[in-house]
Amino acid sequence: MNIGDSIELIRDIPERNLFSGMQGTIVDCHPEAYEVEFINSDGETIDFLSLKPEQFIVIWKIDKNQEVSSTEQAIELIKMLPAQLSQQVLDFTRFLLSKNQKTFINRMKTSQQ
Repeated sequence: MNIGDSIELIRDIPERNLFSGMQGTIVDCHPEAYEVEFINSDGETIDFLSLKPEQFIVIWKIDKNQEVSSTEQAIELIKMLPAQLSQQVLDFTRFLLSKNQKTFINRMKTSQQ
């Protein structure tokens, strides 16, 4: 993670009125934490605080000047889950793939008729 990366909170911080899904920018890096600034739509600072990596995911990489893909974001979130929940995500992903393949096969059969 680098200064200038955009992040998204994955944990509520109600005492600071910050909630999961809110986005901020890393403005300083420390060995075990990152200083993050949150701004409103007028560009005014809402809050500035130190966050640990398990409180957010990176959604924009400044060094690559590109968005972090949804797949990469999902992987980072899954890494934070306990093993049992990770297995449930894997099972659900397999279910979705199977469902998608069946839908694709049905569409192919319909188009060939």
